[in-house]
Amino acid sequence: MAWLKDQQPEAQRVRLLLDSGERRECRLVMNIVNLGEVFYLSVKAKDLAFGNRILKNLRARMTIVPADNELVMFAATLKARHTIAYADAFAAATAMRHEAPLVTGDPELKTMAERETTLTLEWIAA
Repeated sequence: MAWLKDQQPEAQRVRLLLDSGERRECRLVMNIVNLGEVFYLSVKAKDLAFGNRILKNLRARMTIVPADNELVMFAATLKARHTIAYADAFAAATAMRHEAPLVTGDPELKTMAERETTLTLEWIAA
C-alpha cells in the first residue's frame, strides 16, 4: 500500500523489490485476495483504467497464487489468534506457506510476528 500511496521511504523499497521481481532476481508472491485489495483501492483512488494498469504491472513482476481452501482456513486461523485485518491474515498466511518474508511496515503484523515464529518480516517502515 505504501507503494501505491507513494509513501517514502517505504515506496522506494517496494519499487526496488518489484523491479527485482521483474528481472527475476527474486521471486515475489502475492495471493489473489491481496491482489484484489490492491485493485479495489487503486480503482477507488483514481479509476478503473488505473486499477487495471496496476494489475498488469504487478502480474508482470510477481507470482499470483490462488486462495485455496487451505489458505483461507490458515488465514482465518491467524485472524482468530491475532489483532490483524483479514487481508493482512492472507498476506501472512501466504508468506508463511511459501517460507518467504512478508514485506510490510504494519505494526500489527510486527506484533504478530513476535508470536508466530514461522513468520519472517522484511520491515520497510521508517
